[in-house]
Amino acid sequence: MASLSFRSPFLLLLALLLFFLLVYISPLNQNHLLLRSSPSTPPQTHQQTVPLQVSPAPSPQISLPDAPPPSPSSSTKPSNDSLSHTKKKSRTERIEEGLARARSAIRQAIRTHNYTSDREETYIPTGCVYRNAFAFHQSHVEMVKRFKVWTYREGEQPLVHRGPMSYIYSIEGQFIDEMERGKSPFMARHPDEAHAFFLPISITKIVNFFFRLDPYHFPLLPIFTDYVNVVATRYPYWNRSGGADHFMVSCHDWAPEVIKEDRKYFKNFIRVLCNANTSEGFIPARDVSLPEFNLKGHPVHSLGPPRLGLRPSKRTILAFFAGAAHGDIRKMLFQHWKDKDAQVQVYENLPKEKNYHKIMGQTKFCLCPSGSEVASPRVVEAMYQQCVPVIISDFYTLPFSDVLDWSKFAVFIPPERIPEIKTILESISEKRYLTLQKRVTQVARHFELNRPAKPFDVIHMLLHSVWLRRLNIRFPHNIY
Repeated sequence: MASLSFRSPFLLLLALLLFFLLVYISPLNQNHLLLRSSPSTPPQTHQQTVPLQVSPAPSPQISLPDAPPPSPSSSTKPSNDSLSHTKKKSRTERIEEGLARARSAIRQAIRTHNYTSDREETYIPTGCVYRNAFAFHQSHVEMVKRFKVWTYREGEQPLVHRGPMSYIYSIEGQFIDEMERGKSPFMARHPDEAHAFFLPISITKIVNFFFRLDPYHFPLLPIFTDYVNVVATRYPYWNRSGGADHFMVSCHDWAPEVIKEDRKYFKNFIRVLCNANTSEGFIPARDVSLPEFNLKGHPVHSLGPPRLGLRPSKRTILAFFAGAAHGDIRKMLFQHWKDKDAQVQVYENLPKEKNYHKIMGQTKFCLCPSGSEVASPRVVEAMYQQCVPVIISDFYTLPFSDVLDWSKFAVFIPPERIPEIKTILESISEKRYLTLQKRVTQVARHFELNRPAKPFDVIHMLLHSVWLRRLNIRFPHNIY
């Protein structure tokens, strides 16, 4: 029998077929198969959920939490995969990245003692009236560039979307009106683009309406809590932050009470209050102190008192106060100084022939004692007349003290030293007084009310205080 040999044409053909079949199914060729048959989908990665960080500053000043890791340099050409990822970013991610850039810019201003802006600014903070002038200015620039506030539409007048526009609680209504006119550059077009959420409910209107019906059992707290529950049920924004990016604005004395029944539910909620009393639960790192205005009403409406301040050399009165005798501090003030000294003029009822604001304009030091509550419109009135405010109060967190250093332009006299008012003020040298008075003129614009609001005025300062607290909150990217 002839031996088996590859020289046989049939066996040679069979061997070649087996060779090509083994090469085709070999593991070494699998990558080629995948490149041809699979779409170019980037591999999925697991994203770690970052818990909500609410980091209030330990003291009322600009203090930012650690920023998220910086994004890649803009000088590096992005790959197709990174461009695809950018397009898929949620609004929350874009908001958080914008806030990260704002934090970075503020830190840079602190480090370099300089600020940057996309446009020329009309006002540059100078001097030592600010805790950090460059940080404040850069923060304000970033706020104007980015900050958006959503005002909830729920509720009906007169309790919601309307507040007092004149007299002692007027700043409450003025702010509600400013945010609801539709002309504010800070107004968000959609809640998804908002950094903060405003509850336009008026505590003053609730009190005025229901107190007349039943002064002993009117439902202030249930009405407010029900309103919060409505927006928390209809939208995801309150629940995702525990209310940390929500705020209210009220100048009524009873406004701090709205969280009394459920402090845990409202523990992160920002209250913007005139009655900023730390002994009654006001927390400076979370809440915002608001200046109190006493605006004229019908028939002559005004946004502030007339400016009647004289230059320092023409001010012949050492100290002045006129107001009602309510509260222990004022009772003590009247006991020691009412109608007793031509240089320390203290009135309970100012004679009709005397002009209140004109006297303030002739005075070096304007006394600002607390009444039944800590706030007083005399702080604002002193600013308008460029009179050095003398703060006589316990437990009062002064307005905008997160950026303003009140010790640089105001005088503080403890209530127990009221009998020494004249001695204390006369001991202030002329040079020191001129320095204080000059600094009052520098900060006075932060207490001006304008409609529409203007950069660095009282409404901008209010929003800036909320903006600072929003910078201290970071949401996880996958929050929805």
